[in-house]
Amino acid sequence: MATKLKVKKGDKVVVITGRDKGKTGEIIEVQPAANRVKVRGVNMAKHHQKQSMQTPGGIIEKEATIHVSNIAHIDPKTQKPTRIGYRIDGDAKVRVSRRSGEKID
Repeated sequence: MATKLKVKKGDKVVVITGRDKGKTGEIIEVQPAANRVKVRGVNMAKHHQKQSMQTPGGIIEKEATIHVSNIAHIDPKTQKPTRIGYRIDGDAKVRVSRRSGEKID
């Protein structure tokens, strides 16, 4: 069974380890079963595309997945990496930044 991820599509994140360390981007796809995400402009891989009626052939670059442990959410107030916590706000559970306490959702 997959674990619950604290990141969602559209979140702003920064890469904290690996080849693309320090790069920031927006999450474009989340794969909770594999604990992986795709981040726009990060972990670019070359893919050999066969020509078809709709697309030309050649070598294209596209985002590859990155493990969720290698990214950190960006704090909306300070623009620095932060961890995510949860808080009950009225009758709704909302995500909050551990660094500043700012609501994320």
